[in-house]
Amino acid sequence: MAQYQITVDDEILEGLFQRDGGVAKLVESVVNQILQAQVQEQLKAAPYERTKERQGYRNGTVTRTLTTRVGRLVLRVPRVRNGQFSTELFARYQRSEQAFIIALMEMVVNGVSTRDVAKITEQLCGTTFSKSTVSELCKRLDPIGQGWNHRSLAEHRYPFLLVDALVLRIREEGRDRSRAAMIAVGINEEGYRGILGLMLGDSESEASWREFFAWLKNRGLRGVDVVVSDSHGGLVKALHTEFQGCTWQRCQTHFMRNLLDATPKALQEEVYQQVRAVLDAPDLKTARLLKDAFVEAYAEKAPKAVQVLEDGFDDVTAVLVLPERYRRRLRTTNGVERLNEEIRRRERVIRIFPNRESAIRLLGALLMEIDEEWTTGRKYLNMDEYEAWKKAQEASRGSTQACAATA
Repeated sequence: MAQYQITVDDEILEGLFQRDGGVAKLVESVVNQILQAQVQEQLKAAPYERTKERQGYRNGTVTRTLTTRVGRLVLRVPRVRNGQFSTELFARYQRSEQAFIIALMEMVVNGVSTRDVAKITEQLCGTTFSKSTVSELCKRLDPIGQGWNHRSLAEHRYPFLLVDALVLRIREEGRDRSRAAMIAVGINEEGYRGILGLMLGDSESEASWREFFAWLKNRGLRGVDVVVSDSHGGLVKALHTEFQGCTWQRCQTHFMRNLLDATPKALQEEVYQQVRAVLDAPDLKTARLLKDAFVEAYAEKAPKAVQVLEDGFDDVTAVLVLPERYRRRLRTTNGVERLNEEIRRRERVIRIFPNRESAIRLLGALLMEIDEEWTTGRKYLNMDEYEAWKKAQEASRGSTQACAATA
């Protein structure tokens, strides 16, 4: 990773706290210095320096503006004779930042927003925007997001799949409507985590979830062994239809909330500890013994909680059949919930998306950046033990079927 030596003028430091736009001036100064350092690296020579390693000569600068949430930056991009100065700086300008700005602009342009939102747009972006500006930015950003969201998934198997949805407010036909944004996260056979796709549905109905899962499979999703989700009725029905033969793990976090809601307040803390012990059991046999003991102890004191545990026991402990190292990461949808929190940070500012395209643009851009970090970073899980365990399970089933056939 390159390191740069940056200097800051006293005037910029004073303005940082004394006038509007001080942060933008500071960022502008830093970025311009980075650009000069990068052109020096590429030319292998400082201005007016004579060296044998020199790769070219400077040819002045060209002014370029960059709109960010701290304000508009005026950058002096170096030019090089008989060549082109290349920098990843602008490529690294996050797509989610652009989508965020576009969503805010659309709210103002389409008349959806209030004066407060218009004020926020000017404060965050440092300028006002016309319809043509919005259209041009969308043309550049949308194909990138659509290409990512519709990419083929056939390159890998995804043994583990985690799915969840969050509700967004979107303006359609002149009315504000609630729509479900469905998101899938997969862990492939190499142990890398990735965001597989995003789709907007009218609601969290079985039809919407089935459409979402069918879309993922049409793009090449395969090899799914375990699916983790909450117990929403439409979602569970769609899972059993589209992923027949897979193990469904009910999210333990959602389950505990449901169980505690059915528990008398005075007993909630001790019930939590008792049920947590059931879920953390070393194996399914031990979990069942602890569950039976809980049922006997609380049948009269907390009958509704007992009923919730008995009804959901098999689904909420499905993960216990897996090797221990995989249970913690697959017992909840917390990983997807954290994605939702990142989305909510942006969505709370926008409040109401002006259309579906705007929602897909912002969410897709943000998820695409996170997906890039995940798929190029460290492995999320070591899958060696899982693959060995799976082969042993298949061999055991084959042996059992052979014995049955012989008998």
